Amino acid sequence: MSFKKIVVLFVFITFLSNCKTEDYATEIPQIIPAPNTLTINEGYLLLDSTIGIAYDDNFKISGDFLRKYLQKGSTIELTDSNDIQFKLDDTIENPEGYQLDIQPSAIIIKAKTDQGAFYAVQTLRQLLPPEFENGSFSEENLSIQCITITDAPEFQYRGMHLDVGRHMFSVDFIKQYIDALALLKMNTFHWHLTEDQGWRIEIKKYPKLQDIAAYRNETLIGHYSDQPHQFDGKRYGGFYTQEEVKAIVAYAQARHVTVIPEIELPGHAQAAISAYPNLGCTGEQVNVATKWGVFEHIYCSKEETFEFLEDVLDEVVTLFPSEYIHIGGDEAPKTNWKTCDQCQNRIKEEGLKDEHELQNYFITRIEKHLNSKGKKIIGWDEILEGGLAPNATVMSWRGTKGAIEAAKQKHNVIMTPTSHCYFDYYQSTNPNEPTAIGGFLPLEKVYNFNPIPSELSVPASKYILGAQGNIWTEYMPTEDQVEYMAFPRMFAMSEVVWSQNENKDYPDFIKRVEHFNKRLDVLDINYANHLYEIEGKLISKNNKNYYQLSTTLADKIIYYTTDGSPVNLLSSVYDKPIPIKENTKIIAAVFDTEKRLGSVFYETINYHKAVGATITINKTAHKSYSGSGPEGLINGILGSDSRYGDHQWLGFWGEDIEITIDLVEEIEVKSIETRFYNGNGQWIYAPNEVDIEFILDDGSRVTDKIKVENQENKTLANINYKFVTPKKLDIKVKTIILNIPNYGIIPDGKQGAGQKAWTFIDEIILN
Repeated sequence: MSFKKIVVLFVFITFLSNCKTEDYATEIPQIIPAPNTLTINEGYLLLDSTIGIAYDDNFKISGDFLRKYLQKGSTIELTDSNDIQFKLDDTIENPEGYQLDIQPSAIIIKAKTDQGAFYAVQTLRQLLPPEFENGSFSEENLSIQCITITDAPEFQYRGMHLDVGRHMFSVDFIKQYIDALALLKMNTFHWHLTEDQGWRIEIKKYPKLQDIAAYRNETLIGHYSDQPHQFDGKRYGGFYTQEEVKAIVAYAQARHVTVIPEIELPGHAQAAISAYPNLGCTGEQVNVATKWGVFEHIYCSKEETFEFLEDVLDEVVTLFPSEYIHIGGDEAPKTNWKTCDQCQNRIKEEGLKDEHELQNYFITRIEKHLNSKGKKIIGWDEILEGGLAPNATVMSWRGTKGAIEAAKQKHNVIMTPTSHCYFDYYQSTNPNEPTAIGGFLPLEKVYNFNPIPSELSVPASKYILGAQGNIWTEYMPTEDQVEYMAFPRMFAMSEVVWSQNENKDYPDFIKRVEHFNKRLDVLDINYANHLYEIEGKLISKNNKNYYQLSTTLADKIIYYTTDGSPVNLLSSVYDKPIPIKENTKIIAAVFDTEKRLGSVFYETINYHKAVGATITINKTAHKSYSGSGPEGLINGILGSDSRYGDHQWLGFWGEDIEITIDLVEEIEVKSIETRFYNGNGQWIYAPNEVDIEFILDDGSRVTDKIKVENQENKTLANINYKFVTPKKLDIKVKTIILNIPNYGIIPDGKQGAGQKAWTFIDEIILN
């Protein structure tokens, strides 16, 4: 591990029965997130059948937690001695920092606060065998190498989000989720409690929120893009009582986790409006939403709506001692506001320019009410539109632009861009992955996230409080699926927000994840295990093409075939890139000496005429969706049908693009094909047409327009152009130019209305 000021560290964990000191097995410590400094010292601490813990009221939470953990996890008897000592140390600068010193005769935990001591306990917890987690550790003695760890977080806000509006989860599961945050030294649980598809918190003054808004008549089956939509016909819903909320908040407090509730406004309000139609602009009776997306029924700006929301928030603030209340503010279509007499009168009375400023008025008014209750607000970055409320903290999800704008205005920011923090995206290219909303966010991409945008100056960067991972649950109806999508990406996020950049090392992190998974096994957590998955890419060298394979764990052996036959231990061992001269189907897998590890990798290479050519694009793909670079558009490999963020798709935000392909040699061309992603729910729109130009071997040019085969509810839009050469049949092409106009501004009523659309393009196939 690349710990600062450290040469080597070994933690010795060996059961003492029938063992000698020189026989102790050694293990490199597997701590997530990586601590700042970690030093090996001489000697060992022997933990036998009894142990004492000494702490005063300064460390009551952390001391009580450790006592209960040891009692639950082993047969060790707790005494009143001071084998484990908690000591107050005001010289520790960071209030969440700590020092853990394992000596031959004691374990010393030093911290400035109970919170810092609690994080020391979580580190100690990870140094103990995983069996402590469920009480299955039965040995009487344990030996630990003497070490000193000095540690503190890089960011003050370290969070995970959970949407319980689309799908709801048990109180026990919420507590388990909080347990995971605590183990990883994350300090904030963002609890998304209200949605179009369900209201999940008891509000005593408004019982219809429980009776009506908490339940939908049925739920969409399959993916939103599947047509026609189908539903399960089953009533679904529920809510958390205020007593359950109090219990969850108390449980989190006992783990130094702050629970921040989110009450969405003015959008994502259809469930509430279904219970109280007077809260909307039209007054019509609507149902709780049964499918996903953005809906036009949002809160009206009339007085009775504010009275309702203030009443709701008055009950909410009594349940949550957090400094912040999250008020949403995202994806609020202004369609009904534009035709609502009361909203238009509000705009005139308040001297507002338009509906965007009306949203600012709405947010600012709610902020003032919450400020009067001693609370601050957090809102999604749409709250920047029409002006930012005076004391608001911005949660930046639509990239980094909102974060940069807010920080420059000296507003605090929490980073959660879709590109690196949306854990509802696919995490693997394996076609057998469970259905997800779309996109592609593998573990390494999460790990490489830097919460501070490079465009910010050092003074402005201090307004970046931290980051969080988001779990949106449209496609996660079960607790097992939530765990599968959260782990191990939550590990990566914990290291993003805790560890110093100089201590980050992805190959080392992966080894720690492999070890940490044993702890998840003991905890019975359903994690995604993609550690043995294979990645592949086409590379060109000296006008020859090769296919390169790699795996995350570099010490593992890859076996492969190129003829479509199954891969096994008798197949070829991969030791260098594979020459590609024709259509090829590569099948590969990682094996140990006896069996396959992980899933089988499949790649089909369509060796068309543009493979290996020179390609240039007049605009640079967005850094979050740059795939394999421009060459990825002519490498013979199609992108995923559903994961537009994978290594093959290129994404451009709001830009017209020109792609030039210079062929290795002049060739006859019969057709050209490509395809665009069309995920309107993710703001991705295929163009309506493409201009194409061929530069021929005689210097002449042929131009044409190609209509894109675009259906609104289909995720893929294709072009298939048949080239008819002029003059003579043997004329050849040396250059092809594609001019691809951006779709433009997303229309009203759609997710992202008023924003620039994304363009995603896949392989350009030349035959």
